[in-house]
Amino acid sequence: MPSRSFAFFDLDHTLLPFDTQALFCNFVLRREPWRVLLHGLFIPVALARACGLASTATAKRAFLSYLRGMPRERLANYAHEFAEVCVPKWAYQDLRAEILRHKHQGRVLVLNTASPDFYAHEIAHALGFDHCIATRFDIGDTFPGMPPLVTGNNKHEAKIVAMEEQVPSVTALTEKERATCWSYSDSAADLPLLEYAGYGVLVHPSKRLADIGSLRGWTILHPARPYRSKAGDMFRVVLQVFGLHPE
Repeated sequence: MPSRSFAFFDLDHTLLPFDTQALFCNFVLRREPWRVLLHGLFIPVALARACGLASTATAKRAFLSYLRGMPRERLANYAHEFAEVCVPKWAYQDLRAEILRHKHQGRVLVLNTASPDFYAHEIAHALGFDHCIATRFDIGDTFPGMPPLVTGNNKHEAKIVAMEEQVPSVTALTEKERATCWSYSDSAADLPLLEYAGYGVLVHPSKRLADIGSLRGWTILHPARPYRSKAGDMFRVVLQVFGLHPE
């Protein structure tokens, strides 16, 4: 193996079977149930998003309204506890084994996710990653109603741009070194990340993504999930958004 090699991992539905935004919301609401009332601030934006009148980034900002008014220190404590207690419980064991394999083989581990940075960095630390690239929010000392994005939503090609800016050794990879790197994702939105490495690994991919992966010789993993279908996943999301899901 060349002197530099990396393993890049998406987070939601790749390392965990859930959307971590909903799972973190569940974690917070189980401690402060009254915050479910703040979802009322998100409803108009959710409707606008459904009608194509609001962007994904705007909807992501609005969804975080349930954190409005929370002191930064309390949010940091919640994020740390969430990453240390809940994430290891729900993370796919097959993917945790992959993390350990790459660590033992000397690869640098990069978590590259569209999830909010204020808990993504804690998750990266809990799972043993060397670097974390996430959607950055300006939250100040007290969480605002619509926290502004620092550099935009970390999705699609933006993941590559942010990773090369924040991890200079990635930019310095030669073509030969990139051929020894690995990328993991569940989503076609991560094709830029998957194509960045020599080895792609798909986790419960859609049929379209599985077909692409088959043509390119990518590995496909189907670790056991706590639900059987997309409907089951959505049911879990609804429970999580209202703080009714087990931790």
